[in-house]
Formats: sequence, structure tokens, C-alpha cells
Amino acid sequence: MSKVATEFGIKEALKALGIQEINEGTSTGSQNFSSGEIIESYSPVDGALIGKVKITAQADYDKVIQSATAAFKEWRIKPAPLRGEVVRQFGEKLREKKEALGKLVSYEMGKSYQEGLGEVQEMIDICDFAVGLSRQLHGLTMHSERPGHRMYEQYHPLGVVGIISAFNFPVAVWAWNTALAWICGDVCVWKPSEKTPICGIACQNIAAEVFAANGLPEGICNLINGDYKVGEMMTKDTRIPLVSATGSIRMGKIVAQAVAGRLGKSLLELGGNNAIIVTPDADIKMTVIGAVFGAVGTAGQRCTSTRRLIIHESIYDKVKNAVVDAYKQLRIGNSLDENNHVGPLIDTDAVTMYEKALEKVVEEGGKLIVEGGLLTGEGYESGCYVKPAIAEAKNSFAIVQHETFAPVLYLLKYTGDVENAIAIQNGVVQGLSSAIMTNNLREAERFLSVAGSDCGIANVNIGTSGAEIGGAFGGEKETGGGRESGSDAWKIYMRRQTNTINYTTELPLAQGIKFDL
Repeated sequence: MSKVATEFGIKEALKALGIQEINEGTSTGSQNFSSGEIIESYSPVDGALIGKVKITAQADYDKVIQSATAAFKEWRIKPAPLRGEVVRQFGEKLREKKEALGKLVSYEMGKSYQEGLGEVQEMIDICDFAVGLSRQLHGLTMHSERPGHRMYEQYHPLGVVGIISAFNFPVAVWAWNTALAWICGDVCVWKPSEKTPICGIACQNIAAEVFAANGLPEGICNLINGDYKVGEMMTKDTRIPLVSATGSIRMGKIVAQAVAGRLGKSLLELGGNNAIIVTPDADIKMTVIGAVFGAVGTAGQRCTSTRRLIIHESIYDKVKNAVVDAYKQLRIGNSLDENNHVGPLIDTDAVTMYEKALEKVVEEGGKLIVEGGLLTGEGYESGCYVKPAIAEAKNSFAIVQHETFAPVLYLLKYTGDVENAIAIQNGVVQGLSSAIMTNNLREAERFLSVAGSDCGIANVNIGTSGAEIGGAFGGEKETGGGRESGSDAWKIYMRRQTNTINYTTELPLAQGIKFDL
């Protein structure tokens, strides 16, 4: 254990999560299927090796799918409220292990400890939501045009749901999908990011404990490990009717094509290029808080991170100066230390991408007003710590059109009325999250109208980052169109069936067709 890991109780957290073979080849959880190859997980906090995880081979992947398919036949016939009771117990286990899992998320991914705890709370919240939903998986009744007939629709589980998640939310996004899929009667196969595999094992251990305590097959919850090659096993597998994938637009397009090629269903939650519009009627204090947290929270590695700040020319300098002053107060360092605001990027590849983005914006004619750069020296030995940067730019810049997964904020100026700002905001290929800061009711309603924001999420007087469980989460355009979490997102995990019942002794045909024998 490293000095940081010892000081902040990482070993104790891992033990509480059922992970004890650190640095000796941790298994894939309750199903120890592997190819013999390993992934080494290093913490971006201090560069220390956390553990080694076995990669799933094709033959062993097939065993996982066989186990999941068999478990589905048993799980699907359990009453939905009973499935809800199991999910409730899973939520209770998460409450017991919230501190330990939050600490692991912080150490393996690099987000602040408070954000790590918040991510586990999201898991708990979706369990609570799903438990209530277990008694509300309702269809509709319709009036038949034929006398003596009744029509209704109902929903049935799909089967095996494949889940591919990203490193930035190593546990919550899995839970969004899994809790709903379980409630619907599906079983799950999860491939976590190869950058945060230990978090995946921790979740698998917690879930396996709950299912075992209820005498249920372990194949209801399955874990596989590896890079994109392992993910391809799922996307090409006709035994998996739905693949939910969270990640980059590039990855999403590959997944969508592969799944569509076999006429499967995909749920895609991809990149964002999120903007906050700041109008002359904005509350500047609220704007600064929303913009700064949105831009630097999770070191800019949220799909909902604020990338662009679109400011009216009349208040441009005032807002710019306020945001720059706020950046001067940021404390960057060990994410487990709650005195710090910003932790590390996930790895040195992310640092390289960040540095190239800063170079590119200057090449295109932008101006760095908070220069950023790599941090070195004591406390920054992992090589993953960077300073959040701010650049004045134009929306037309190629780098501004691109999502850089790092704390880089672009300031854009608009003139005229709010329609011009909305046009700038919508002028990117991504369509995830958006926000407007204004106390003008007409501007707010214009932003939310059919001709306003084209994003899946549109907020007034809050930032782009930080979604609640109750609302469906996802975006439009190249963000993928998928919806996870709340509202009626559960329907993607089920198949709809229309039923017609004839309770007469006659057989009239629809549309009045005559067919006499």
C-alpha cells in the first residue's frame, strides 16, 4: 500500500468490499472466468498499483452468457415486487458500504471523495426509484372496434442486457441500468471500463452477496473484464437483445452499427459539449458557482461537464473576471483530501489530450486567459494533475466543436437577443446538457421551447452538471438518443406486447373484413 492509500484507509475500504488479493491478481468477482491475461489498475491519485484483474476470454465469456441465460429463465417469472425486494436489499448493502465504495471510486478514478460518495448515493437513489417502479410496470387498455373484445398492452423482460460503462462514473451508470433491468426481470452482463476494473469487482461482490442470501442464481448479475475486444463480444452477440453503452461518440457509433447489424437494440449515452448561456439578466454569483463546478468537477471528465460559457457582450467582461477570480481559489491535489476541489485526470493519455487541446485553441486564434498546464512535484507524482484552463474562443473552432475530456472551459461572446445565444449553443454535433442563467421569464421559456435548446437536458438557473435520478438522463444528435435512470426509461429494458381477447362466440375481423366459410 502506498502512503496515500494507507493514510486514507484504502486497504480497509477494499477489505470491506470483499477485495483482499491486491497486487496478486484479483478475480472477476463471483464468476472467476479469465483468459489468464491481466489488467493492472493504477490510481491516478498517487500512481500506485491498486490491483490486477483477469481479462475474460471468448470461451469463458460464453460460459457467462450461458449462466446468464439460464438465470433469466428463473428470474423473469419472479413477481416484479419480489424482484423489487431484492433490489431494496441491494440498496441497503450500498448504504452499509457507501463510505468504502465512495473511497474506492475516488482512489481508482480520481474524483473527489465527496463526488465518490455522491456517486454511490446515486446508486442508492436508483435502487429506491426501482423498488417503487416494481409495482408500476404498467401498460394501457384500449377500446376494441370489435364488439365483445378487449385490448390491452403489457411489458415483458427482454433477457440478457449487456452494459458497457465508462471510467468517469465507474459505478453509478452501471447501477442506473442494472437496477431498472433487474426490476424489469432482465439479467445483466457488465463490462466496466478497463481503467476502473476494481470498482466493477466491488459492485459484483456486493450484488453477489445479496443474490446468494436470497437463494437466487449468481447469473442474474455478471461481470466480464477487458478492453474494447471484450465489449465486441457483447455487441455482436445475438443472445443479448439490448446493449447499453456509455462512452465516446466514436465508440457509440461502432456499438450502434454492430448491434443494428443483428437487429438488436442499443441504448447509447455518449459525449457532450455542454454550454451555459449567460444573459444580461443573469445572477452573476449563481452563474459563477454553476459554471466553475460544471467545468472543473471531476476534473472536467463528466459527460455533462460545462465546456462552453456563452456570455452576452454587455456583461462579458464582468462574468469573465468573476470566473477567472474563482479559478484562483481552486485547490488541486489528492482527491481523497476533502480540502481539495480538483483531483487528477484518469491517466497520462488524458493529460496529453488536454495539452493538445490547449495548443490547438491557440493555433486557431483563441487566447488562454487561465493558462493551465501540468502540475509536478510533491503530491503530483502520478503525472495526472493539471490546472483547469480557460480560453476565449469562437464556436466555429474545430477544438471547440470537439469534446475534450478535461478541465478546459471556452468563453464565447454573443450579441443581440437570446436566439443568437441558443443558435451558438445548438451549433455543435453533441446534444446532451444545456443551461441558461437568466431572471427573465421570457428568455427562460424561449430557451425551453420547441425552438430552443436541442439537448436532452435543458436547465434554467442551474449548471449543466448534476442530474437527479427521477428524470430520464441522455441526449440527442451524436449523444446517441438513449435515456437512462428515471421517468419511463424502464421501457427500453422490456418488450411491448399488444393483447386482444375475444370473449364472444363470434369471430369478427378487424376493419369489417368479411371472410365467410
